Amino acid sequence: MNNLLLSARALTKTYILGKRSLDVLRGVDLDVARGELLALRGASGAGKSTLLHLIGGLDSPNAGEILFDGRDLAGFSERQLTQFRNRRVGFIFQAYHLLPELDALENVCLPGRMARLNRSTVEARGRDLLARVGLQDRLDHKPSELSGGEQQRVAIARALINQPELILADEPTGNLDSRTGGEIIELLKSLRAEKQTTLVIATHDAKVAAHAGRVIELADGRIQT
Repeated sequence: MNNLLLSARALTKTYILGKRSLDVLRGVDLDVARGELLALRGASGAGKSTLLHLIGGLDSPNAGEILFDGRDLAGFSERQLTQFRNRRVGFIFQAYHLLPELDALENVCLPGRMARLNRSTVEARGRDLLARVGLQDRLDHKPSELSGGEQQRVAIARALINQPELILADEPTGNLDSRTGGEIIELLKSLRAEKQTTLVIATHDAKVAAHAGRVIELADGRIQT
């Protein structure tokens, strides 16, 4: 694949649960091109979330390698991994993971503040992103004052605040009704297309996966061919 952003080889991940082990990933190979819209499709427990966590640097594999822009994540120090997650990857989770004590704008701007970017620049970018996702009138609303769809829009804006090269969306429509979920996917596609950001969506929903340029099926910790 030309113009690779990310390449993973022979990834395995096993969790120890009491006296037994659970093999979640069993030798997964994955290539992702710059600007690609890729869907990882599979049932609950197939290993989709684990794979996203590994390629996003949130967790590490038991075996295998992950190269991002030609660099092996295993060679990153903790500080480098933190910077990688903060500046080069944007995460969108099914459960939103917004901080309840912060309003929408503060939640969106938080990754920029953590990156120690200029405060006024980050706030201006946050306001613009919230306007882009249709929440220009909800800047000072806290998560408890927002609907599920609105919270997911805040999460999308937060994922984009540091202008990452890769966006990882883990079941981004899982907690939403079908109409709102459709709107979220169209919004993600539109924002991705503007800067040709790479987007990987993990989903169990065939309708969501159908929006992707390429779909990879994951079952029992293996990619189906």
